[in-house]
Amino acid sequence: MAITARQEKILEKIVKEYIHSALPVSSKLLWEKYNFGVSPATLRIEMQKLTDQGFLYQPHTSAGRVPTDKGYRFFVDSLCKKECSFFTEEKQSKILKEIEREMENAVKLIQVASRVIADYSSNLGLTYLVEEDLLWKEGWRRVLSEPEFQGKEITLEFIKMIERFEKHIKEIVAQASGEPKVYIGKENPVFKSSDFSIITARFTCTELGCEGMFAILGPKRMNYNKNISLINLLTHSLQEN
Repeated sequence: MAITARQEKILEKIVKEYIHSALPVSSKLLWEKYNFGVSPATLRIEMQKLTDQGFLYQPHTSAGRVPTDKGYRFFVDSLCKKECSFFTEEKQSKILKEIEREMENAVKLIQVASRVIADYSSNLGLTYLVEEDLLWKEGWRRVLSEPEFQGKEITLEFIKMIERFEKHIKEIVAQASGEPKVYIGKENPVFKSSDFSIITARFTCTELGCEGMFAILGPKRMNYNKNISLINLLTHSLQEN
């Protein structure tokens, strides 16, 4: 069953609020912060319908709602596409200058690109260079400071996922395309964990004559709008140069 325009708007706000706060989102917060034009009771009913359809779940009886994999998938497929770019033109120019001023050779490119991806996504940034069979990673401290990694068990799971990612890197590159591909939770191509998401995209650097792949790995509660825009910006700029 398709969701209504109002439910879509409610889902969008819940996903964005949860990405920002890492806390379950209540109908009270939505009613106070956004103008949906309906009562708190109606919001609760709509949120329950979204829960019944599998877009949201309620961690505890008295808690607010959290997006499911299905909720995130709908957000990425239907809502992120409405926002063409997360970054202003000024910010885009700043990001590209950080890449261009240090782009001396292909190896330097993947080092700088990984750092830029990590800095702007606050997740783990990876760049793979096909010609050298070389993978560069940046951003461990940033991603492990996210609330999800307070427990030792999930941190070890994340490390295992990175190890599997490295082991299967050539398969992942073969599946990647020039547009960002988003794997949410159990969609993960190499590690069946419900806790993490991966964004990948192939790139061709015309100026340096090399090919590779950018990737962002982090908790499922990542900022998809920003991260997809960041990967798009980098892949398109390298192709054009």
